[in-house]
Amino acid sequence: MTIGINAVAAFKQPRTGVEEYTYQLIRYLTMLEESRKHRFILYSHLSSAASVLSWPDNFQVSQLKWPGPLWTQIRLALEMAVHRPEVLFIPVHILPLVHPDNSVVTIHGLEYEYYPQMYPWRHLKYLRWSTKYALKKARRIITVSESTKKDLLKLYGGQPERIKVVYHGIDMPHFQSVGPKNKKPYILFLGRLETKKNVFGLIEAFNLLKNKYQVPHQLILVGPRGYGYQPVERDDIIEKGYIGEQEKWQLLQGAAVFVLPSFYEGFGLPILEAQAAGCPVVTSDLSAMPEVAGQAALLINPNNVEQIAEAVYKIINDNRLRKYLIDKGYANLKRFSWSKCAQQTLETLTE
Repeated sequence: MTIGINAVAAFKQPRTGVEEYTYQLIRYLTMLEESRKHRFILYSHLSSAASVLSWPDNFQVSQLKWPGPLWTQIRLALEMAVHRPEVLFIPVHILPLVHPDNSVVTIHGLEYEYYPQMYPWRHLKYLRWSTKYALKKARRIITVSESTKKDLLKLYGGQPERIKVVYHGIDMPHFQSVGPKNKKPYILFLGRLETKKNVFGLIEAFNLLKNKYQVPHQLILVGPRGYGYQPVERDDIIEKGYIGEQEKWQLLQGAAVFVLPSFYEGFGLPILEAQAAGCPVVTSDLSAMPEVAGQAALLINPNNVEQIAEAVYKIINDNRLRKYLIDKGYANLKRFSWSKCAQQTLETLTE
């Protein structure tokens, strides 16, 4: 079977959630024994795509050059009209107007429905249209959590039997000691600095930790700036922006607590990354976060600043609780792997 994949996200830098998903999924597809039975065409407009990985003989990078916007709906659609694969996989939401009947689309989350103010109205309209279109036209929809599947059915309807949940994975073999720990104790946030991630709620909770509990910790914020974020000029709040993989794992391994107090996550990959690095987790009791964290996190109401601060303080102040959450985190990781993600995705594409 010839399987076409919109692989643009896999070759972008820096890689955040969707980009990491696409990259790791394609990477692990190349390793599957079952993949050898099929031919894969990876569509991209980026010239760097061919050199990102060492591709097996049955994987081909097809560079589709295009000078303007709407690459998916114009250039990729044109390719589908002329050279149509037996199945088309879209790992990033948007199905081109011209596509094989046998198409599969991954939908990662519906945050734009919960926070429409974060999106320009044209983009919001396009996202809503493309979701409805994918539900109507794709043979199968993949969601990355049961929570996202429930949101999709609640907000858009559709047939539950056509929607399959395939979790993200986590790359355990790479998580080993990568250098000295930070000299000062710190609380860590990893993700885009934006309104829906509740960064300001975290900063308020950090203020409470300082004023009520007199903790000596710094707050380290890692990630690019996004919608609604205004930087805070303080010595005990450090904004690092986007960082490389080695520094990310060093910070995760050295943190006293990892906090993800988002209002919405379609999955929440940083939760697994923190657990893999042996860092206890505080996260929200909303959307996919409890589903991903399992029993290995303290769950909080993201609207309750005192609850966030108290959960963080409990972990800082209780070594037994800290060890319990770390051990539970390692156990929780057994539910997730990129190999399993690739296997289940390939099964969905070829069934």
